[in-house]
Amino acid sequence: MPELPEVEVVRRGLVAALTGRTIGSLELIGQHGPRAVRRHVAGPADFVAAVTGRTVADVRRRGKYLWFALDDGDAVLAHLGMSGQFRVLQASTGHRQPLHPHTRIRFHLLGEGVGMDSHRDTDTETLVDFLDQRTFGGLSFVPDGAELPASISHIARDVLDSQFDRPRVVKAISAKHSAIKRVLLDQSVISGIGNIYADEALWAARVHGACPADSLSTGIVGSLIDAATDVMCAALDQGGTSFDALYVNVNGESGYFERSLNAYGRAGMPCGRCGAPIGREKFMNRSSFFCPRCQPSPSFVGAERQV
Repeated sequence: MPELPEVEVVRRGLVAALTGRTIGSLELIGQHGPRAVRRHVAGPADFVAAVTGRTVADVRRRGKYLWFALDDGDAVLAHLGMSGQFRVLQASTGHRQPLHPHTRIRFHLLGEGVGMDSHRDTDTETLVDFLDQRTFGGLSFVPDGAELPASISHIARDVLDSQFDRPRVVKAISAKHSAIKRVLLDQSVISGIGNIYADEALWAARVHGACPADSLSTGIVGSLIDAATDVMCAALDQGGTSFDALYVNVNGESGYFERSLNAYGRAGMPCGRCGAPIGREKFMNRSSFFCPRCQPSPSFVGAERQV
């Protein structure tokens, strides 16, 4: 599933394509098109009617959610799920641009976007396609949602948010008795961190994911947040992490941070810090990757203290 860096890469691409543009029309494509707007409770036809003719003022993000802030205060909320993608295309006016087989929604845009070439051919139009192979993602129309859609108001700010309150989040994490990795993945505490970047931050801070959060000092918790910030900023600089074609940016290009990972997906490979083989454990129907030497388990640490 795309995490904060991947969603932020997509957001930046959409800002250039959408801001200042009017949604002239949109299509729900094929039998899965209506499923892509299933979260819009009034139904597919109402979604199309609600969105058509609206002008996009901005594209915003909270954690792993994106939304198109419309100039009248409403919003179009999007979640990429496991495989959702946005693609920006240029097509000759009146010519049917070929559809990717996983296209669920196609937006036809009017006007010039803030990041578009003002000298482009006037006989072309800009299209934004929403693709979703596994159909877990989707879009919905949210009245009065431009500032923050109510359905995601429970999601905490993330480390890239200008209003992220680091001391408050350190205090909140330090009060949790759950395993620290579970806390890092709790989007109501700190958003945007998923399995990949949690493992990378824990490796960087030399903390095992099973350690109870309240057993860690505030200094260590702070170092974990800093490590998560550093690794996600580094991933953002490289376009995010792509293991397969399920995540690409709006131009269809992959991210390259996978080549820089220190723990995630590296089971059996030598730790880049100490050389011990990276371990792998089951975790919430997924896997955790860690260095057993650099990140000793809580039971091992407890046994050492008893000795």
